[in-house]
Amino acid sequence: MDISEKLLQYRYHITIAIVVSLSFSLLLYAAPHFLAILAYFWPLFASTTVFLVAIIAFGGVSKLSTEDHGEKAGEGLLNYVAGRAEQTQEAQTLLNE
Repeated sequence: MDISEKLLQYRYHITIAIVVSLSFSLLLYAAPHFLAILAYFWPLFASTTVFLVAIIAFGGVSKLSTEDHGEKAGEGLLNYVAGRAEQTQEAQTLLNE
């Protein structure tokens, strides 16, 4: 088999590979640099980091408050959303008695 016949056999594959590589190179050329993106969004990253640290720091306090109520964290909210608010209120009145 001649080389030109093999090239004709894979012409669609070669064409798609060339188009994809050209598109990718144009995208890399037009895209902003990573440091430019980081410089633009650094306040968002910093505030998100502070918020997550605060959640982790105060996470122990919220565990103590859910233990006092005798229910798992978020169980009352899930029951309310599921339409079982009456059952939750009855269970709380039984616990308080």
